Amino acid sequence: MQTSPSTTVVSPPGSHIDASEAQLHQLAAQHPSRKKWLLIQPKSNTSMMVDSGTVSMPLNLIMVATLVGTLFDVTFIDERLGDHVPEDLSGFDVVAITSRTLNASQAYRLGDAALQQGKTVILGGVHPTMQYDEATQHSTSVVYGEIESIWHELAADVLKGTMKNVYRAQTLKPMSTMQHPDFTYALSTKNAKKYSALIPILATKGCPVGCNFCTTPTIYGKNYRYRELDLVLDEMRYHQQRLNKEHVNFSFMDDNISFRPQYFMTLLEEMAKLGVHWNANISMNFLDKAEVAALAGRSGCDLLSIGFESLNPETLKSVHKGSNKLGSYETVVSNLHKNGIAIQGYFMFGFDNDTEESFQLTYDFIMKNRIEFPVFSLVTPFPGTPYFDEMKPRIRHFDWDKYDTYHYMFEPSKMTGEKLLENFVKLQKEVYKGRSILQRMKGKPLNWVWFVNYAMNRFTRKLSTHYYY
Repeated sequence: MQTSPSTTVVSPPGSHIDASEAQLHQLAAQHPSRKKWLLIQPKSNTSMMVDSGTVSMPLNLIMVATLVGTLFDVTFIDERLGDHVPEDLSGFDVVAITSRTLNASQAYRLGDAALQQGKTVILGGVHPTMQYDEATQHSTSVVYGEIESIWHELAADVLKGTMKNVYRAQTLKPMSTMQHPDFTYALSTKNAKKYSALIPILATKGCPVGCNFCTTPTIYGKNYRYRELDLVLDEMRYHQQRLNKEHVNFSFMDDNISFRPQYFMTLLEEMAKLGVHWNANISMNFLDKAEVAALAGRSGCDLLSIGFESLNPETLKSVHKGSNKLGSYETVVSNLHKNGIAIQGYFMFGFDNDTEESFQLTYDFIMKNRIEFPVFSLVTPFPGTPYFDEMKPRIRHFDWDKYDTYHYMFEPSKMTGEKLLENFVKLQKEVYKGRSILQRMKGKPLNWVWFVNYAMNRFTRKLSTHYYY
């Protein structure tokens, strides 16, 4: 049963309904005991086992736990690790669940079960933001976008028991107000050993590029925010001290960490002094400059994840991927490899401009340039994006469990769906067969990237087209 839902409210900063930090603590002090929150990272039910094996620590949920823990008691559950959500939720006042599209069905099941027990249910994350009308059917409240920018209003309403349907900030807070994430919430769980050793970290938020298949512009608009460099570096030093070692491995969770080159380059110069290792998703729009790759290598970069997406210029134009210049692809790869930086390259198939030749062109590019870790996906129009609206009449189904970029969503105009999947499977098998791995990886450091290739060899040998329907 939902708690006093009302209409959606968009709240400008400093409005009369915002409570200051001091007022929140005074309000909390009026309760005889602290309210108890259950925070849940749901598992996915995709057939491709996306959440199997080692998983990354959920930085966004850790940040939520850190914020919530200032006023409330927090229990942290990550279903991907094998943690189980208790059937009896009587020990909790609030059940808060984060969700992407591929685990939205599971999030909704958990939300419905908690509502039946009379709990206040809060849904947040990418999918509830993109589909908040749908998400409100399975919750008391939906957090649209980031929780930090609506926290005072949300916390006050939880304490008063007067929840609104949707909490959406009119203006996003600067990242300088972001609290230092408390990793003990995740690391104290009994299955924490299943987390990757990579420490997630955040320096910026947003990406103004605006690819039409990306969810980021809907969540953050055209905003691009960044933390003060000292805050990022202090967080790195904290983890060095916590782990009692210098060579800590960090993974930046930023959407586009290099969008402001001066900020990015200064950050790398300072990181070079710390002795850390790192990886990140990065736009290739200025990686063709040799000095950028040299600095990245000097600062401890082991791997960069790059969305090549396609070898077809018309496809890049159709999805507004203006940062990708086909003529610079090989230069970017060469610059990174000269500085000992491995590449996780993303390639998508199923666009209307794709033909059977697209697969051969991609294979030739990968083998010629010895891309260490190619990742292949099928074009997936995610709900809430311009691409979803454009393709909706052609989408085969709306089963959120299959929105994992590994399922066949629509038939491209220049080949049948059957031919698309036949070529998609063949490409993966060819790239990850033993001889191809040796050709791509010969002379490269014996590290985890070799292990990934070995695992992909075993995985792709079992593939057939039926996996993708």
